[in-house]
Amino acid sequence: MLKITQTKSIIGRLEKQKRTIEALGLGRPNYFTIKKDTPQIRGMINVVKHLVKVEENYKQ
Repeated sequence: MLKITQTKSIIGRLEKQKRTIEALGLGRPNYFTIKKDTPQIRGMINVVKHLVKVEENYKQ
């Protein structure tokens, strides 16, 4: 499991990055979400890696 935390705002970012943040279930700085570690999620994280922080092996 991955804990994905948004660290920066999406104001002034590319539309693709905004849509990716929304698809990950984020929207505002310091919001976080828990996702399964899949290639699709990793690809989305790669698009917005400068806007998020990722913690691997997260346990609830």
